[in-house]
Amino acid sequence: MIKNIEELKSVAKTVRGDIVSMLTESASGHPGGSLSAADILTTLFFGEMNIDPENPKDENRDRFVLSKGHAAPVLYSVLARKGYFPVEELKTLRKIGSRLQGHPS
Repeated sequence: MIKNIEELKSVAKTVRGDIVSMLTESASGHPGGSLSAADILTTLFFGEMNIDPENPKDENRDRFVLSKGHAAPVLYSVLARKGYFPVEELKTLRKIGSRLQGHPS
């Protein structure tokens, strides 16, 4: 868990870069919704939430519900950067056969 504000800022900057890259690669999406949530999701996933990609079904884990579907890219970025799936998979946003579609399910 990251508690240092400078480290969180650095992760958030990386997340914003991921968002821009994903949306550019897919030539589709809504950048504002994801970019505006980057600092919030970074703080939650890297600084506050009790989550572990090595034990994703832990009964005591925190849960996160995203009701802002157009912000899927920010969710995908923080999950990848946290270690839930390879960062390279972010390049598959909105592609046929990809797990990473325009709205999370």
